Amino acid sequence: MKINYSFFVFLIFLFTKTSAQNIKELINQTNLDNLTLIVNELSGEIPTIVSGNTVTITNRVSNSNNNIAADYIKEKLSSFGLDITDQVYTPGPTGGRNIIATQTGDTNPNDIYIVSAHYDSVTNFGADDNASGTAAIIELARILSQYCTENTIIYALWDQEETGLNGSAYYAQQAKLNGDNILGNFNIDMMAYDADNDNNFDIDVRNIASSLAMKDGIISVLNNPDFDFNLVANIVNPGTGASDHGSFWNNGYSALLFGECWSKNDQTSGYHNVNDRINLFNLPYYHQMSKLVVGYIATIANPIFIDQTITQDGNSLTSNEISANYQWIDCDDNNSLIIGETNQQFTPSVSGNYAVKLSKNNCTTYSNCYSVNILNTQNYSIQNLTVFPNPVEGILSIKGIKNNSNSLQYRLLSITGKVVFTKKIKSKRPKLNMQDVNSGVYFLKISSIDGSEKTFKVVKN
Repeated sequence: MKINYSFFVFLIFLFTKTSAQNIKELINQTNLDNLTLIVNELSGEIPTIVSGNTVTITNRVSNSNNNIAADYIKEKLSSFGLDITDQVYTPGPTGGRNIIATQTGDTNPNDIYIVSAHYDSVTNFGADDNASGTAAIIELARILSQYCTENTIIYALWDQEETGLNGSAYYAQQAKLNGDNILGNFNIDMMAYDADNDNNFDIDVRNIASSLAMKDGIISVLNNPDFDFNLVANIVNPGTGASDHGSFWNNGYSALLFGECWSKNDQTSGYHNVNDRINLFNLPYYHQMSKLVVGYIATIANPIFIDQTITQDGNSLTSNEISANYQWIDCDDNNSLIIGETNQQFTPSVSGNYAVKLSKNNCTTYSNCYSVNILNTQNYSIQNLTVFPNPVEGILSIKGIKNNSNSLQYRLLSITGKVVFTKKIKSKRPKLNMQDVNSGVYFLKISSIDGSEKTFKVVKN
């Protein structure tokens, strides 16, 4: 059973979560500021923090400076609560590091989809090739890792693509030897350049395993009118095998390449040179492409949406999820379970902070903590008080006291805050003699020994 990691966040901080309830809401969580920040950090435009130190990732050339980039990616994905494999391998000229993050499916853990990009480059910067794809996967992981999924998603960042697909080749060969049930590899390589603003992109595919069905799935998401995409797909069949998806084709797996529109010669001038910087990005296009990545991967992952919100009506708390198992917990008592409180609605008997644990389809998640204040009898009596007449010339009466009147007192304050008089209330129908009080505006504060208070604005004619 998977426990949603957002629970551990609210144990430390109380905050308002946004909980998506459909694929469209997931797509709309794709944040362009996040994407551009990651690209800027990965391509060395700005410094970043790695292993607690301020560093600049000056390049990602294999076995030169890309270990810093690998550590950066690893820390990002680890922060989302994902299981991380730092896959160090020796094939290739000098060996390398793949960073693999796994989000295990709760219903079909052996049904595996891989979304991947290479993080190495041939020279400094390498913003489009392929910090763009790497950042899109990190942003996807940020979004999707907040939810349980039916199927397993692997976020793979390959090393040594530029030296012969070595990182992905090693992984795919090992997966075949292990008999891994990989249903598809969605590989991203360069996705942020659109010089002519025509919003075209390429899907490179071949009739290998179920690769064509993967292509159809992307087109279905693209054409869904609810998602508001304005991208145009160009299907390249047979497509190039010169990126990491080719390693999966070579081992009989379904795979395809997703990227900008090379099929129509819309190729960046920064390709494989030091001009490959973020200033060449078409940012609205990059944002749309990243949203499509989220939409397609979320569709094949099949998130288990659980409504974590609560409706509070006075002292009563009701979970807005209508088809789950419920267990209410006491946030003030080390998040302990409240024995017997397993219904959708919960009305606590004492003041405190409460949340609900929700279980559905092998997924467990938690609401935020909600504060409930159980008002005592005296507090209620104060809130029901009224004064009349107002404005007043002589006698001001207080109405609504039912019991325990000897625990109440009132203070009359001038508009400047000066106390005119203070008295205990000794009857159920107290009357205040205002005849000798100067004309003006006053505040009458009635309070109880338990700290509850009610204030009236009183006008003396």
